[in-house]
Amino acid sequence: MLKILVADDDDNIRNIILHYLRKQQIHAFEADNGKSALDIVKEKQPDLIILDLMMPEMDGYDVCREVRRGSNVPIIFLTASGDEFDRVLGLELGADDYIVKPFSPRELISRIKAIFRRVNSSNIETIKEQKYTYDYGVIKIDIDRREVIIKDMKVTFRPKEFDLLVYLAESPGNVYTRETLLEQIWGYDYFGDIRIVDAHIKKIRNKLKEVGCNVLRTVWGVGYKFEVEPETSTLIEKR
Repeated sequence: MLKILVADDDDNIRNIILHYLRKQQIHAFEADNGKSALDIVKEKQPDLIILDLMMPEMDGYDVCREVRRGSNVPIIFLTASGDEFDRVLGLELGADDYIVKPFSPRELISRIKAIFRRVNSSNIETIKEQKYTYDYGVIKIDIDRREVIIKDMKVTFRPKEFDLLVYLAESPGNVYTRETLLEQIWGYDYFGDIRIVDAHIKKIRNKLKEVGCNVLRTVWGVGYKFEVEPETSTLIEKR
């Protein structure tokens, strides 16, 4: 069974990642500080490490240095900072990839698969594509069928609108900047106006408003988030 270590001192982020990894039938270990992470690496010899940069006792940089003394295990850095210096330093220390928080679980799974693909690892066969239906009471999003149902009515969205809505809905409450949404939905090589994100959000909101649904929020000066009442939210795995 594929083994992955998740090292992050943020309980919420760590638990979300663990949940998605275990949905993939991955044996996931966890650590809330750098020293524990290093101990688990030595004892369990994971196939990949997801490593937060800022942790107590030992930060991610020091853990990476120690791991690289005797192992080439793939490492993905997690950080709240998108600073280029941090990114370059992490990669120079031997990290294989770098993800800035907040991120969607689907993005993380894609990055893991990409790493195993690059190293020609058979572990990529372990990670299956999961299809989900997000049911938030007033709104239901079927990713497999690319359908949005609101109050028993099907609402039609254009491809980019649907992808943007899904990306936000995957992590309710997480705030995403326009830059992050542009990169994740339109791609890193998109050179158009960043206001395309605002335009698509407006179109999505107008369609939602027509059927009395208000799940997209603007966080002024930051970006956007998907927000629903916790008691109405469920995630259904489609088997």
